[in-house]
Formats: sequence, structure tokens, C-alpha cells
Amino acid sequence: MTTTATEAPTVSHRLSAMDRCDSCGAQAYIAAEVNGSELLFCAHHGRKYEEKLRAVATSWHDETSRLSEAV
Repeated sequence: MTTTATEAPTVSHRLSAMDRCDSCGAQAYIAAEVNGSELLFCAHHGRKYEEKLRAVATSWHDETSRLSEAV
């Protein structure tokens, strides 16, 4: 008899603890590409500038959901 163990999928995050907010230096959870440059923001500053950034960003990567996972 063979049993198959189901493992939780490994989640790979693009941003790490080494990525820091360009505004305040806190851990970055949002990355936006604007004019070919990547801008990194903590959740606070990402939300603060989101409306203006989304209008000009060619990409928007948001990992703020990780904040609620840690609780």
C-alpha cells in the first residue's frame, strides 16, 4: 500500500527582508516599475503613493498580504 503525503505548496516571494522602502528604509512589500527603474515601498508608503504610481507604473507587485500571514 502506497500513501501519498500532500505537502503545502512552497510559496516563493519576490521581495525579501533585504529589500527596503525607498522612502523610509522599512521592509519593502511593494515594487513598482516606473520608467525602467524599480521603486520599492513599505506597505504604508506604497498605499500612500499607489494612486499616482499606478497611473505611470509599467508593473505593480504587491506582497502586503504577507503582513497578515505573520499574525
